[in-house]
Amino acid sequence: MKTLISPTEALRRAFRSDESLAADMLIEADVVIAEQRYVRPVLGAALHDRLLRGDDAAFVQDFLADAVARFSRVVAHTRHTGYTSRVGLLAPNATQAKAADAATVRKLCRELRREGKTLLRRAVDYIETHASDFPEYEADQSLFHTCSTDGGFVQIF
Repeated sequence: MKTLISPTEALRRAFRSDESLAADMLIEADVVIAEQRYVRPVLGAALHDRLLRGDDAAFVQDFLADAVARFSRVVAHTRHTGYTSRVGLLAPNATQAKAADAATVRKLCRELRREGKTLLRRAVDYIETHASDFPEYEADQSLFHTCSTDGGFVQIF
């Protein structure tokens, strides 16, 4: 699978250096899911594909990598909230620390998504300011330029 950043880069950017992490805490599929769920709908398929080919590597590093990393962490946290065993789904059990409660995990993931969207908005602002450098970008198709209703609330992205 081709991604804008590697899982190793996502780990480096999204987690503190003092966090003890398993080697598979963040896998390539987490990065793919994060890009497909959060980045591609904003940038559009044509621009995302161009960036996946390696074009504009500096732009990806300067404007997209941190956003992708935060979204990847959200995906990884969701994947790690329980473990499947022969007896069913089990909650994590830390030996030296108390596991975060569900409200704390939700709050962390909400803040990570908010940070990711803020960083992604910064990237889109740059793209729109330098439109001639990004001809594949179609602003009218970007998720940031749409309006939807969910649960009776109007949401403008």
